[in-house]
Amino acid sequence: MNAPLNHTPLYDLHAELGAKMVPFAGYAMPVQYPLGILKEHQHTRLQAGLFDVSHMGQVKLIGPEAAAALETLVPVDIQDLPVGMQRYALFTDENGAILDDLMVSNFGDCLYVVVNAACKEQDIAHMKKHLGGRCEVVELSDRALLALQGPSAAAVLSRLSPAVAELKFMQNAQLELDGVLCYVSRSGYTGEDGYEISVPADQAEQLARLLLAEPEVEAIGLGARDSLRLEAGLCLYGHDIDKATTPIEGSLLWAISKNRRPGGERAGGYPGADVVARQIAEGVQKKRVGFIVKDKVPVREGAEITDGNGNVIGKVTSGGFGPSFAGPVGMGYVPASHAAAGTALFAIVRGKPVSIEVAKTPFVPQRYYRG
Repeated sequence: MNAPLNHTPLYDLHAELGAKMVPFAGYAMPVQYPLGILKEHQHTRLQAGLFDVSHMGQVKLIGPEAAAALETLVPVDIQDLPVGMQRYALFTDENGAILDDLMVSNFGDCLYVVVNAACKEQDIAHMKKHLGGRCEVVELSDRALLALQGPSAAAVLSRLSPAVAELKFMQNAQLELDGVLCYVSRSGYTGEDGYEISVPADQAEQLARLLLAEPEVEAIGLGARDSLRLEAGLCLYGHDIDKATTPIEGSLLWAISKNRRPGGERAGGYPGADVVARQIAEGVQKKRVGFIVKDKVPVREGAEITDGNGNVIGKVTSGGFGPSFAGPVGMGYVPASHAAAGTALFAIVRGKPVSIEVAKTPFVPQRYYRG
């Protein structure tokens, strides 16, 4: 018997809006609304889209040692993270492989962590096991999470709280929206300007309805979320990065803070640090790359990548049509020798080779607000 799917606090609202619901990470989630994936994608790029991401895990790490403790699990500078800022981080294992990617915010009196839905239980257990003796690990199971994304997001949210306009990319604040205390960060997963809003679960529907009532805002499902993040060149855990890849193979060296790299003042000290240090120094066999499809045929996850002689050299991890790019794009792993932008390769689609070319990401310019 399959376990019954969990519902987010917005489940009834999705049903009312005519969403097509699908199983995702143990939850019934909206993949699209009557508007359709293509129009939802374009609407987010042009105005503002509201996403329900309440399936994600929200955690507080409480105590004076929380930052130092968390640094024992991630290759990221947490101790010097300013109050009111958030940072992208990775949990690694003893082989340097990626257990999950996450966001860490410094609220001043605690750290606030958001982890992926599919990894939520294991991540919380991981933190309790390794951090529990040094800080309190508290799952915030009574909160929902909304994402308001797109060029109109700031104007829309400013109507509820003018202070949100002052936030820059990766800054956060605890603010009242419609009289409800929310955790608001200027970030997201679309490549657009926008916000992620943690709201008490029992107030989530009221806030969502308020935002959807604004003329610029449409409800957006997981389908468009995926095409938006792919165009922005953003990894999806369990697809583009996983337990078989390290940060260096995943082209995520930028996410390893300089002071945690070899020669830095707090170098290493996280699981697999020796492996990652060796890869930084010596390079890796395989690399995650972006690619564009020359034959205009969408290339899907799992497709084999071959060289000009038909030798299988890699695999597609994400792929599809990029509505804003106006063509098919993808990501995958190839040997480091074939990872340079402009390299001509092939992907096998229904038994036939389709011409692809390694390309720099993002495919569509990111438009984060940096002030």
